[in-house]
Amino acid sequence: MIRFLFRFVGLWVLAGAFVALVLDGVRSIASSEIVTTPLGVTWLSVSPGSLTRFQGFVEGTLSSPVWEYLVVPVLGAPLFAVLGVAGALLLLIGRRPAA
Repeated sequence: MIRFLFRFVGLWVLAGAFVALVLDGVRSIASSEIVTTPLGVTWLSVSPGSLTRFQGFVEGTLSSPVWEYLVVPVLGAPLFAVLGVAGALLLLIGRRPAA
């Protein structure tokens, strides 16, 4: 049952990655240059308070270098890439074991 849940969520996350890729593609065609939307910009536009709380949590629980060297590059990565990797990992976790 839990494998099904991982696969189900993984497919939805991959679908979100595809939508983000199409939106970036449309923006790129419209502006005649490659345009990508970073994860941090999307998160900030959807819920700015939760991003601030997440930063405080990471810096308080782990350390400031973890925020600077690990989280900030992920927040600067294109949304479709982050969602694609997350969806692929969820699908790999939920795959059926080899017989």
